[in-house]
Amino acid sequence: MYVLFLQTFTLFCIIRCCWTEKAANVSSTNIIVMLMDDMGWGDLGVFGQPSKETPNLDTMAAQGMLLPNFYTANPLCSPSRAALLTGRLPIRNGFYTTNGHARNAYTPQEIVGGISHDEILLPQMLKKKGYISKIVGKWHLGHRKQYLPLEHGFDEWFGAPNCHFGPYNSSWRPNIPVYNNSEMIGRYYEEFEINRKTGESNLTQIYLKEGLDFISRQAEAQRPFFLYWAADATHSPVYASKRFLGKSQRGRYGDAVMELDDSVGQILLKLQSLGIQENTFVFFTSDNGAALMSGPEESGSNGPFLCGKETTFEGGMREPAIAWWPGHIPQGTVSFQLANVMDLFSTSLALAGVSPPDDRALDGLDLTPVLLAHAPQNTSPADRPIFYYRGNELMAVRIGPYKAHYWTWSNSWEEFKKGINFCPGQEVLGVTTHNQTEHTLEPIIFHLGRDPGEKYPISVLTREYQDVLSRISPVVEKHKQSLVPGIPQLNMCDLAVMGSLTVMRIGNYTAVA
Repeated sequence: MYVLFLQTFTLFCIIRCCWTEKAANVSSTNIIVMLMDDMGWGDLGVFGQPSKETPNLDTMAAQGMLLPNFYTANPLCSPSRAALLTGRLPIRNGFYTTNGHARNAYTPQEIVGGISHDEILLPQMLKKKGYISKIVGKWHLGHRKQYLPLEHGFDEWFGAPNCHFGPYNSSWRPNIPVYNNSEMIGRYYEEFEINRKTGESNLTQIYLKEGLDFISRQAEAQRPFFLYWAADATHSPVYASKRFLGKSQRGRYGDAVMELDDSVGQILLKLQSLGIQENTFVFFTSDNGAALMSGPEESGSNGPFLCGKETTFEGGMREPAIAWWPGHIPQGTVSFQLANVMDLFSTSLALAGVSPPDDRALDGLDLTPVLLAHAPQNTSPADRPIFYYRGNELMAVRIGPYKAHYWTWSNSWEEFKKGINFCPGQEVLGVTTHNQTEHTLEPIIFHLGRDPGEKYPISVLTREYQDVLSRISPVVEKHKQSLVPGIPQLNMCDLAVMGSLTVMRIGNYTAVA
């Protein structure tokens, strides 16, 4: 009898222990970050796009929170993605170059470097609470083995290390590889077709399926998850599947936006069908502004803002942003809080109950006081600055509605004369300069509430200018004095690394590097 009691009690304890562990996992907040590629602030209907072709994103905003003052950390893809996943400015995490002043840099096929192992990425931190993490789509933080996602905390990956440029002559420059976890399963323009003439490709549908499958598996296993869904259809050359081609009033770029909007809707619907929508935080944004230099067929809209991708004017760094979490984020709300992509690192850690690393400077702030209905109203990080970096230079700073430019530069005269224009139809005398122009002694200051297009600088003779300068100057000085730049990772290129860890053709021979 006593033995039977002990067996029954032991079984009860095991069941209770397992139930408690599973319940604890279920209570952890799932996290989904949807990062678009070169999508502009003005591409969403909810931000005023007149064709109103984003019904799912507009509904997402109606059910959640819109953040009109949301920024990237850099106006180019690789540095902004590094900032998101580390919570640190590219100047700190090393995703910049010192090969030229204020030069944008990214990770092409011939780049030698990548994200440093000294950096702690978001999925590595989330592992402390048992999260399973997957990236779907574009990585862009280095293509050599030591820099790939599975080496930096992700448990799964389906996508590519680089953008879908191409097609290339594979006898000297291979097409970009596509991976399923650590296995290369094909290449863009080969096994994964992108028709440059028609714009047809099923990649977004493949990425959608990968995302939905991951969500379903983790929900069934009752494991907390982090999904980083980084589809890239809106990056030139833009593409869409056959069902969406020719549907948009905006041309091929609009077709790509419509398909991404549909995909967002399907992901949110999946969460609801699984009954986990109130346990899943979803954030939608873009890596940088629309790439206006690609032309109207291949680029989006930055709304009322000046210039676009690669510049530190508003069009290059202000991003569409929507937060969605039914039952937690009040429906149909708008927050004008200044926020940036690095905040997603700190916010995700807060939602997961993970303390941020204390051995390094973090630039991201926890936005839960802004997002959540039950958060104390006096904990909002309202007065935080936004730093606009281009390469290794601090170009501008925003505090409240005011933005001060310490350097201005659109793109070089050499590029401009070749027809490459970062600010088409938006030239502002003395502002969209084609020479790198310093204004440190007398910054150009705009009031972005009155003048979101940065067309009318505040006169230096006014009291307003002097008051604003007296507020911003100490912030800039403090930032520069405390800044410890990371070792630049994007200084070196070498054609020899282009086929790293993939099959390469060398003459009549095949080699694995």
